[in-house]
Amino acid sequence: MDPLNEAAPDSVTAAPPGNDIPADGTGIVSLDPYLEPYKHALQNRFSKAQQWIQTIDETEGGLERFSRGYERFGFNVAPDHTITYREWAPSALRAYLIGDFNGWNRESHEMRRDPYGVWEISLPPVDGKPAIQHDSKIKISMVVPNDHARAERIPAWIKRVTQDLSVSPIYDARFWNPPQKYTFKHPRPPKPASARIYEAHVGISSPEPKVASYKEFTRNTLPRIRKLGYNTIQLMAVMEHAYYASFGYQINSFFAASSRYGSPDDLKELVDTAHGMGITVLLDVVHSHASKNVADGLNYFDNSDHCYFHEGARGRHELWDSRLFNYGSHEVLRFLLSNLRFWMEEYSFDGFRFDGVTSMLYKNHGIGTGFSGGYHEYFGPNVDEDGVVYLMLANEMLHTLYPSSLTIAEDVSGMPALCIKLSLGGIGFDYRLAMAVPDLYIKWLKEKQDIEWDMGALCFTLTNRRYGEKTIAYAESHDQALVGDKTLLFWLCDAQMYTHMSTISDFTPVIERGMALHKMIRLITHGLGGEGYLNFEGNEFGHPEWLDFPREGNGNSFHYARRQFNLPDDEALRYKFLNAFDANMQWAEEKYGWLHSPQAYVSLKNESDKVVAFERAGLLWIFNFHPSSSFTDYRVGVEEAGTYRVVVNSDSAAFGGLGRIQEETRYFTTDFAWNGRRNFVQVYLPTRTAMVLAREDMMGEGWKSDIKLGF
Repeated sequence: MDPLNEAAPDSVTAAPPGNDIPADGTGIVSLDPYLEPYKHALQNRFSKAQQWIQTIDETEGGLERFSRGYERFGFNVAPDHTITYREWAPSALRAYLIGDFNGWNRESHEMRRDPYGVWEISLPPVDGKPAIQHDSKIKISMVVPNDHARAERIPAWIKRVTQDLSVSPIYDARFWNPPQKYTFKHPRPPKPASARIYEAHVGISSPEPKVASYKEFTRNTLPRIRKLGYNTIQLMAVMEHAYYASFGYQINSFFAASSRYGSPDDLKELVDTAHGMGITVLLDVVHSHASKNVADGLNYFDNSDHCYFHEGARGRHELWDSRLFNYGSHEVLRFLLSNLRFWMEEYSFDGFRFDGVTSMLYKNHGIGTGFSGGYHEYFGPNVDEDGVVYLMLANEMLHTLYPSSLTIAEDVSGMPALCIKLSLGGIGFDYRLAMAVPDLYIKWLKEKQDIEWDMGALCFTLTNRRYGEKTIAYAESHDQALVGDKTLLFWLCDAQMYTHMSTISDFTPVIERGMALHKMIRLITHGLGGEGYLNFEGNEFGHPEWLDFPREGNGNSFHYARRQFNLPDDEALRYKFLNAFDANMQWAEEKYGWLHSPQAYVSLKNESDKVVAFERAGLLWIFNFHPSSSFTDYRVGVEEAGTYRVVVNSDSAAFGGLGRIQEETRYFTTDFAWNGRRNFVQVYLPTRTAMVLAREDMMGEGWKSDIKLGF
C-alpha cells in the first residue's frame, strides 16, 4: 500500500496531503506517471464531482441530507401515525394511491404534484392507527399521456414486495410498518485490516433442495463461517429480484430485501448476529443496471422511456437484457445514493461489493472489448463520465458518513485509480477484484498439462496489480461455479469425485492430485494475490459439480441450487480435509496478517523444478508444483536469519496429505546469500506440496492450537 494514498482524505472537497500535491484531481499522477497525458480527463471528472457536491449543497442541504431520500420518498409514518407517500413520476398527468386500504378505488386518493414531478399524498390516522394496515397490498396508479391510459406500478421506494408464484410471477408491493421495530444488539465491528471474504447466497445455503431462509443462514451458516476464520461476508441476491435464477442480478425493487428468504427483521437479525461474531457484512449491490420489468420494476415507471434510465439504445444493455441508469440525473443520483444509505442505516450493512462496475465506466459497457491495459482505453469518448462521477460520489458519501465502511469494485477493464483516494483524483474504492486470477487457473486446467504450468506467468498474474491499489484475490468465485463451468475441484477430479472421495476408498492418483492442487492453488492465491481474499461458499471444501438455479430448462430442479455442507461434516469423506485446510489458512492469516502486509518478495520461480518461493509478513512460503519430482535439501533464500518452523503444511495428514513433511523440524538459516536474499534454509519439498515457515520468535505460545486446524 502506498503511504500517500493511505494518508490522503477520501473526499473531492478535501485537500490532498502535502503542499506539493495538486488539489485538482491529478494527485494520482505522482503515483502513476503514465497518467500524465490524461491530466485533463482526470481534472474534468474531478471537477464534475465537485460541481455535483456543490449543487447538492445548494439545492438539497448537502450530501448527508440528500442521501436520506428514503425519509422523504416512498412511505413514511410520522409519530402520530400520519402516512406520507411521495413518488417521482414527472411524465404522469395524474396519480392515485390504491390498495387494500381503499378497496383498490382508483379515484378516491388522488395525489398532488409539485413543480419537479414529485407526487404526494398524506393519510391521517384512523381511530388513532395508520390508515393503511401493516403488510397490506398497495400500488400507485397513474394517468399517463398515452391516450390518458392507466399505468399501475409498484412504488419505486417500496421496502417490501412479495411474490406468489401460484398466482402470478408479478410481485405485490406491501406497506411495511410492523408494530415493533427490530433493535440491533451489536455494534458494527471495526473495519478489518485483512479482508477474508466469504461470498454467500442465502437461498442456496442448505444441503436440502429448497430456498433456504435468513433464519437458517443465521442458525447454520454463520457459525460455520466464523469457525472457518473468515471475518467478512459478502451477501449476494439480497436486493429483491424478479427471477431467482438471475442470481440476484435483475433487481426490480432496490429498497426491498428479498422476501423469498424471510422477513426484513430476519435479515436484520442475520446481520446483527454476524456483528456479534465480529464479522463484517457486505451487500452485493447492483447499481449497474435494473430489471426491464414494467409491472413490478422501474422500467417505464411513469410510462416514459427515460424516467430513471437513458432513453433509447443507450438505456439498454444488449447482453443483460436490462435497463441502464442515467447517472447524470439529479433524481437518479438521489435514488441510488439513498439506496446505499438505506442499506447501511436500515439493515446495518458495513459496505458494498459493486457489481458490474465495468458497465458503469464505459458507454459500450465493455461489451466486445478486450482491454489490453493501454491507458488510451481508460480515457476518451468511450468513458461514461457520469458513471465514473456517480461512483466517486458513492464512495465520497459512504467513506465520509461511515469511515469504517468497505467498498469493492468488480471491474474487468483495469481502470487506473479505481482504488485511489478521491482527494488524489481516484474513484475511491477500498478494493478491486483480481478477476484475471481465476481465469488463469481455469484456462490452465482446461488446456495445459501440469508440467507445462509456467511459474513466472503464475507469479506475474498474482502480483500484477496497480501500485497503491488494494486487490481482493480469489481462486474461484460464484462466476466459476455457474452452469456451463465447474468448480476447481471438479475440474481436477471430475467423475472420481463421485466414487473416490470416501476415506475408505482408494486414494487414487486423480484424487491425490486434485486435493493437493486445490490446497496449493488456494494458498498461493491467499499469500501472493492481493490485500484481501475471497471464497465462494462451499468451494473451501471442494464443492462438487456446478451451480444451476431452478428454471424451465432443468425442470425447475433445486439439485444444483444448494450447498452440500453435509459433505465436509461427514467424517467418512475427504471433503473434511479441504475444509480443515481452508480454516488453517484463514486462522494463520489472522495471526500473521499477511494480507495487510506489503506485497511479497518473490525470490524464486524455477521453471524446471516448478518451485516458487517468496516472503511476506516475515513468513517464508515455498511451493513445489512439480507433478512427479520431490527435492531433498532444497535451498531457499530468506532475508531474516533465525530458526524457522512450519505453520501451514498442505501435506499434513490432517488435511488429507501424505504426511511427508515433518512439522516438528526446525529449519536453521545459513549466513550465505542465495537468490538475492541474505540467508538460506534447506528444506525437503515433496511433489505437489506447499509449506509456510515462520521464525520461532514470531510464533508465540500455543501456536499449534491457535492455527493448526483453525478451531
